[in-house]
Amino acid sequence: MTMLFTTIDSPLGELLLAGERVAGAPGGTALASLSVPGQKGGATVGAGWVRDDAAFAAVAEQLGAYFAGELTRFDIAYVPSGSEFRRRVWEALDAIPYGTTLTYGAVADAIGAPRSAARSVGTAIGANPLLVVRPCHRVIGANGSLTGYAGGLERKQLLLALEGMTLGV
Repeated sequence: MTMLFTTIDSPLGELLLAGERVAGAPGGTALASLSVPGQKGGATVGAGWVRDDAAFAAVAEQLGAYFAGELTRFDIAYVPSGSEFRRRVWEALDAIPYGTTLTYGAVADAIGAPRSAARSVGTAIGANPLLVVRPCHRVIGANGSLTGYAGGLERKQLLLALEGMTLGV
């Protein structure tokens, strides 16, 4: 499949969206990656990628509404990726309600893993290819501190503040 991409401006900087055409997906495109500038492990435009702004219009509209404080849950089709363990962790992230946080240990509990798996959960969260729309920013340290965000702790703090939470870096 041809990887499609676009970029959009946001309060986090220019977002890079990448995905594939999928029948039945909103806007006809399933999102494979959403990256911010300087993101650890973030996507970069690859050889053969095709810019298609229209393919991501529905995603861009939802992101705009989210950043405006008008949307609390995304309705976006995703390209399946990751190991079974990572997919379970990412599904747990999708279930964290807007404006709330969980600890890494609580995410481990949510997927039926022992709390001792919190480090593995953190690794899976760090590999999340869909920043913002898969809300890994809602996961915090056991002591309530902001920890581990591939897009940078300042962006994590901005996203939490947008959702009405104030946690220090």
